[in-house]
Amino acid sequence: MSEVVRYEVEDGIAVITIDNPPVNALGAGVSEGVVAGADRAAADPAVQAVVLIGAGRSFIAGADIRRFGTKRETPTRRSYDALEASPKPVVAAIHGFALGGGLENALCCTWRIAVPEARIGLPEVLIGIIPGGGGTQRLPRVAGVKAALEMITSGRHVPAPEAKFLGIIDELVETGDLRAAAIAFARSIAGKGLRRVGEIPPPAAEAGLFEAQRKVIARKARGQPAPFAAIAAVEAATRLPLAEGLAEERRLFAELENSPEARALRYAFFAEREVAKLPHLPKDTPTPEIRRVAVVGAGTMGGGIAMSLADAGIPVKLMDASPEGLTRGLQKIRDNYAVSVKRGSLTQAEMDRRLPLIEPVEGYDAIADCDAVIEAVFEQLPAKQEVFRGLDAVMKPGALLFTNTSALDIDQIAAATGRPEAVAGTHFFAPANVMKLFEVVEGAKTAPATLLAAMKLGRAIGKVSAYAGTCDGFVANRSRIPFGLEQNLMVEEGARPEQIDRVMTAFGYPMGPFAVNDLSGLDVNYMTRKRRAAADPNYRKWPVADRLVEMGRKGQKTGAGWYRYEPGDRTPHPDPIVDQIAREVAAELGIEQRSFTDEEILHRLLFASVNEACRILAEGKALRASDIDVMWLNGFGFPRYRGGLMFWADGIGAREIYNQIAAWHQRYGARWAPAPLLREIAEAGGSLREAKAPQLRNG
Repeated sequence: MSEVVRYEVEDGIAVITIDNPPVNALGAGVSEGVVAGADRAAADPAVQAVVLIGAGRSFIAGADIRRFGTKRETPTRRSYDALEASPKPVVAAIHGFALGGGLENALCCTWRIAVPEARIGLPEVLIGIIPGGGGTQRLPRVAGVKAALEMITSGRHVPAPEAKFLGIIDELVETGDLRAAAIAFARSIAGKGLRRVGEIPPPAAEAGLFEAQRKVIARKARGQPAPFAAIAAVEAATRLPLAEGLAEERRLFAELENSPEARALRYAFFAEREVAKLPHLPKDTPTPEIRRVAVVGAGTMGGGIAMSLADAGIPVKLMDASPEGLTRGLQKIRDNYAVSVKRGSLTQAEMDRRLPLIEPVEGYDAIADCDAVIEAVFEQLPAKQEVFRGLDAVMKPGALLFTNTSALDIDQIAAATGRPEAVAGTHFFAPANVMKLFEVVEGAKTAPATLLAAMKLGRAIGKVSAYAGTCDGFVANRSRIPFGLEQNLMVEEGARPEQIDRVMTAFGYPMGPFAVNDLSGLDVNYMTRKRRAAADPNYRKWPVADRLVEMGRKGQKTGAGWYRYEPGDRTPHPDPIVDQIAREVAAELGIEQRSFTDEEILHRLLFASVNEACRILAEGKALRASDIDVMWLNGFGFPRYRGGLMFWADGIGAREIYNQIAAWHQRYGARWAPAPLLREIAEAGGSLREAKAPQLRNG
């Protein structure tokens, strides 16, 4: 037997226990151990049936992703083969997760039981591949083609009760010890024959199902071959015997495993786990518990933050400067939940559970006993400082004071209190209840415990917590500012908004940057630009965008922005007025307008941000280049199958990017000065995505 697989016999039932912490991934020794256990049980006349179960937190949470894309030996017999060929019934006892190879192993068992809290799925498309252990062939035979197709192409985790409804799970274990229940179940079915999934004939599919599914995923899966390969594999299951279908699945899997998209998606997977680590902080730092939270400000951001907390089951007190603002905010929250119920993404029962967790209160005294408070008022420093003075006066000792600012100096906000060590930034991205990125900002006096508690809170509410040091714009927005600047300057130089949007959607963004500006509102960043211009005499203004705002063209909400919109229709229509304003600004600034290639547009936008990301890393405001990639993936809609900004840049090469930026420096001036770190990486032939902050390089 293997060190990570145990074998025991209890009253004629063999129990094969996978014990490969933390999640029983199918790493080295696991498959071999299961094969050995199945063979041992088959050879023992005293064994009547077999139970396959996982120790710890899960059944089997999938394959060890680190092994994909590497040279590895394929065993003559895999666990799938041994389980399905067992001459004695095998019961898969599922708790926690049975994902990917975990579900595929379970499908090779004779029976499957699970606790109600368990979740199953085949999420391989999310890392750019398809199931490679027979999932595309066996799941349709059990759950039906339509349900299997949806599960495999979406990669979603299916709750055990739904899995039972679909026929994937045979029985739910509502109470008691799963191991004991599995042994009892195995004893009850011993001697009653075998039900091998592989012996089920190819399942039938309704006419037009596969073509319809291709159309459904066409937009979402643009640039990603895996979902389409998954459809092809499931289609093979409907027309081929199992052995031939398995061969087709393996062929498709092999084509995808080392594709650029799969490599990028695996990188993103690990980057999102690395971003949670703060190795520059003492490892033994105690982390305060946050059980009750207050949100100050019931506007769009405050309401979204309150929803994020309630969605995670965290009680939240919501207050606002005025009773009217509080009433409006609560109604907006109710309306948002009601829309989710209407769409079917939320049940009425779940809405009824979440709403009471949001308690409207008046005045600071009502929130004084909370463990943490998140300020979400208007993005102006005096307003935020006033709130923090009020909080400092009433919040209990040890309470953590967080600010949802997108750019303002955390130190200036913390200075309004007598407890700057308890202050940190918690930057939510709009809409706060939807977007995954949660930027945690460290001020000069922020205590490690405060920082760690904020990171933990973000994860508790389902966000991706990412560290940033305080500076104007922090890491995410600061790295994105050059992108926004170049998109605006190219319009002055003759590029049209619709061409730039087309280039970026072709690259993989769900929307172009100008369409996004119109959606969020052109006035959102108008005041920020005014603040920066007042603080920096060399600040390069965005005159075309400013004039649109000053004309009342604030985007979709006013019917016009970079585009015009028909009443009740969000379709962007190019507007000659914008072209006219761009020509006028160009004439005033002495800029000769010209045409642009698509490649120049793409590189102007993204190279500018790569250069700024190198400055941010050198200053230690971000810990790792991969953290910046995580922020772009979860905050700005950067196409996931491209890995992230810095991963994508490595595909071009630091030397080529440096040379282009140096040329643009000569042409356009100081804003394109190459970052020293970029030059260093280019000269060394190094990797941009592996760059780290000085505090990590030196420690």
